[in-house]
Amino acid sequence: MMSLDIYPLQFKPILKERIWGGEKLKTVLNKPIVSDRTGESWEISTVEGDVSIVANGTLTGKSLFDLIQSTPEAILGTEVYKRFGKQFPLLFKYLDAREDLSVQVHPNDELAKKRHNSFGKTEMWYVMQADENAKVIVGFKEKSNANSYLENLKNKTLLSILDAIKVKVGDVFFLETGTVHAIGAGLVIAEIQQTSDVTYRLYDFDRVDVAGNQRELHIDLALDAINYDKVDTCKNYNTALNQSNTIVDCPYFTTNFIPLEGKIVVDKTGNSFTVYMCVDGGFEIEYDGTKYQYKKGDTILIPAVMKSYALKGKASLLEIYIS
Repeated sequence: MMSLDIYPLQFKPILKERIWGGEKLKTVLNKPIVSDRTGESWEISTVEGDVSIVANGTLTGKSLFDLIQSTPEAILGTEVYKRFGKQFPLLFKYLDAREDLSVQVHPNDELAKKRHNSFGKTEMWYVMQADENAKVIVGFKEKSNANSYLENLKNKTLLSILDAIKVKVGDVFFLETGTVHAIGAGLVIAEIQQTSDVTYRLYDFDRVDVAGNQRELHIDLALDAINYDKVDTCKNYNTALNQSNTIVDCPYFTTNFIPLEGKIVVDKTGNSFTVYMCVDGGFEIEYDGTKYQYKKGDTILIPAVMKSYALKGKASLLEIYIS
């Protein structure tokens, strides 16, 4: 077993080209993209084939997977380790939608386990940047059913029965598994989700790639994964200064919003790791006599054994842990 140097961890972004991606991950979030079709920056991941590598401090070059295997309770926390073993249960991303994403749905834990030996994919979005009139699709306008969904899909009228909502910076959407959804063009989103890469694509606007091929659809797989009820996905939340204002509290993660102006001291129990996503401004973490500097677009993993530290600066932070 290795001994673990304790400090806030940052990771090299895992950049993903997407047919709908653009350049805002660089212009808005300062990510080192090399393509004008970069759609995603995976900030913290242990998805197979896409495991995060530490980018700062004495653990630089170590993989998050290896750190968890060797010191699981120190990284994950006592309760998270009890519940998930040596698995990191969440995936953190930033997304740039230059074009509309496909209309899609994610299966629940039971279905994902049975079909893909995977977690399901409950997720939330925080809107970091929004062009004028940018929208998201979240569920059905009215209660629907499989027959209506298939009929509209066949007639290319699926969008007419889905709920499209105009969005602005700071809007949050919580998407339980089964919610049909799509991120619209002109948005930069911070996304928090269960560790899963299982997506069923329902409709892709008849797009083709450079080779003239359409992306695969998963019409049949999606049928029993979809929640046909009308759902309320938009989350209202408080914005009290220098406090953790709860946005989402679900079995998979808790997300708080912290409008930081000045300094706050954070005390933790060691039950769970904590992640901070800096969605605006800049701040520092003071721990054990050392100051660590961060800016908009940075994502920081606080190992569970870091039980007391301070946040200082002027920033908007998402604070995520498992309760």
